[in-house]
Amino acid sequence: MNPLAVLMPGFVGTTLPGWLETRLRDGLGSVCLFGHNVESPSQLRVLCDAIHAANPRAIIAIDEEGGDVSRLYQHEGSPFPGNAVLGRLDDAAATEAVAARVGAELRAVGVDLTLAPDADVNSNPLNPVIGVRSFGADPALVSRHTAAWVRGVQSAGVSACAKHFPGHGDTAQDSHLALPRVDADEATLGVRELPPFVAAIRARAATLMTSHILVPELDPELPATFSPTILRGLLREGLGFQGVVVTDALDMKGASEGRGIPAAAVMALAGGSDLLCLGSNNPDDELGAIVAAIDAAVADGTLPAARLRDAGTRVAALGAHHERVRRSRVVDAPPIMDAFTVATTFAVSDRARALLAGDRPRAWLRLEPTANIAVGASPWGPFAAGVDAVATLGPEGDPASFAAAVPDGALAVVVGKDTHRHPWALAALDAVRARADVVAVDMGWPGEAGADVATYGASRLVGGALLELIGR
Repeated sequence: MNPLAVLMPGFVGTTLPGWLETRLRDGLGSVCLFGHNVESPSQLRVLCDAIHAANPRAIIAIDEEGGDVSRLYQHEGSPFPGNAVLGRLDDAAATEAVAARVGAELRAVGVDLTLAPDADVNSNPLNPVIGVRSFGADPALVSRHTAAWVRGVQSAGVSACAKHFPGHGDTAQDSHLALPRVDADEATLGVRELPPFVAAIRARAATLMTSHILVPELDPELPATFSPTILRGLLREGLGFQGVVVTDALDMKGASEGRGIPAAAVMALAGGSDLLCLGSNNPDDELGAIVAAIDAAVADGTLPAARLRDAGTRVAALGAHHERVRRSRVVDAPPIMDAFTVATTFAVSDRARALLAGDRPRAWLRLEPTANIAVGASPWGPFAAGVDAVATLGPEGDPASFAAAVPDGALAVVVGKDTHRHPWALAALDAVRARADVVAVDMGWPGEAGADVATYGASRLVGGALLELIGR
């Protein structure tokens, strides 16, 4: 089996590089697109057509979650509500319709696989990487919306990828930067983390994504991405999943720190992964090193040839499926959810309602935390919807200067994300409160402090709904 068949590299640029075209003609099984690959729908369609011309069975994947994480709309902010908003609305038909819309837009530009939905139960409010990407903290709710999202996106002919198995919700670290650990016992995992993945499997999700997390109760030594106990034992034999197992990006520190991507690729295949997401920029020489490492592992028995063949067969079958799908009729896309519906999901305190009832000028202030790596640099919230902030503050900014930007008599609207996790943001809020009346808005996953209004998402659509609530 050709090792290229199980690899999913990323690349830089908005056109297909010559070296990548050659790899596709030589049997590269997949390509992952990121925000830096997207300029416009027409450009993206040309790029996808070029990839499929080089290899008609290559699977084109993209990280389009339909909310804060949006590669289609990386440069302008997403017009979709996001999972946490959908969970608070708790209308499975609405979730299915949103996912169908996402799928239709992806299908129109030539994408085969979206690395979504996020099926994690966000049980830890301090989680730095999941948060509003989750449908919620209740396993039953997350399960029904995971299933609905899978059904919706796959109805458009685009494969779903429920992530991050066996559950990234109870972590306080980001696996892009470290190896998080979930210390729950097996009984807790069974009733909290696993039900959404069971729901995804029952909804016939084409793929599931692994997580670079350590779950000692299941495997005390290996992260899930590398663990035969978790992937072949629990996922395949225990839960009966027959689709493609996709890794989270192997360039993340939770996977490759201290060992490198080629060694991580071998370990992932040996553990039971089928399609290896390598990262957002994997040049040709790196691809060559990964292929050489896989070939060497097969030669010395570290990686059984049958395991590589099994992985390649699963990926090839999915690629053949999408080659057939591209010849079928495109379904109509449901309308995008309206801002009024989104606003009904906001948590608004009585104090905030009283302040907003007054006819006072609004002074919008922006708390700008370091961008979540999964989200990336992207316009967000009301600032993507046309609002100009009178002041912006980051982790190194001066709270006093931030507060001084509020005009006399104005109602200060201070907008942040996950404000309770950032002492500098809470200090800035205190400084503004010492000067003016404040409505504090949290567009992340709110905690016990820092939120008079909680929107549970920061997409452009959610920002527009917030603007309608607050006014200018």
